[in-house]
Amino acid sequence: QVQLVESGGGLVQAGESLTLSCVASRSIFSRNDMNWYRQAPGNPRELVAGITSGGRTSFADSVKGRFTISKNIARDTVFLQMSSLKPEDTAVYYCHTKIAVSIEATVEVWGQGTLVTVSS
Repeated sequence: QVQLVESGGGLVQAGESLTLSCVASRSIFSRNDMNWYRQAPGNPRELVAGITSGGRTSFADSVKGRFTISKNIARDTVFLQMSSLKPEDTAVYYCHTKIAVSIEATVEVWGQGTLVTVSS
């Protein structure tokens, strides 16, 4: 089973930037899509950004133009670069992927989360 470990969260002021990292316990990025989700208090978990195994990226409308997702396959790391942060970006950010366990079945893998707090 693969494990995902996020880091890079912290307290920043509105308008500042922050980069989150997610390291996998084994090499999966060349074959698996990776996602970043976030969950603010009282809100459901929402998809923020994704990067496919082929490198195609996608973003939630709320972060388009401000967030970038990238990966370093050699380092088994996916990054979420966040700029022009807003107080509404405050949330716990989670790294996520799905791993095939058989021809027909996949399991979801989540990191433990890293807290991002943006002050106004």
